[in-house]
Amino acid sequence: MPTPPPLQGILETAVYVDDLEKAHAFYAGVIGLKRMVGGDRLCAYDAGPGETLLVFARGQTIEDTVTDGGVIPGHHSDGPAHFAFRIAADQLDPWRAHLAACGVTLRSEVVWPAGGTSLYVDDPDGNVVEFAAPPLWANFMG
Repeated sequence: MPTPPPLQGILETAVYVDDLEKAHAFYAGVIGLKRMVGGDRLCAYDAGPGETLLVFARGQTIEDTVTDGGVIPGHHSDGPAHFAFRIAADQLDPWRAHLAACGVTLRSEVVWPAGGTSLYVDDPDGNVVEFAAPPLWANFMG
C-alpha cells in the first residue's frame, strides 16, 4: 500500500443532541466554549486553536445538504458519543470544582498507566465528555 499524505490533525469533532438550547447551555455556559455558528440544525464551537466542536440536532443531518459550494453528505448518530477535551495536569482540581459548582456530576475518573488523569461527565443528551490531562497517549505527554 502506498504511504498516505500527512494529516495535520482533527479539525472537527461532532456530537448529536435532541435539544440544541440545552446543549448550548452546557457547552457555552458550563464548558465555556464560544459559539461560532448557531442555527436550527447545528452549532459550531471554538474548541481550541484550529479545533471545532460541531453539535448537530439529532435527525436533522440524515439527508444530504445541498449548498452553493457543493453537497454535504448526510450523517447521524443514534446513541451517545464520546470525545475528550485536552486540559493541563494542573487544571484537574479547578475543573473538578467548576463542574461541581455548575451541578455537573462527575461520572468517572480514570488514572491512566502513563500517569495522566481523565474526568468524565455526561452532556444533557448523555454524550460522554472527557477532560484529559497528560500524560495519556504517546502523542499527548505534556
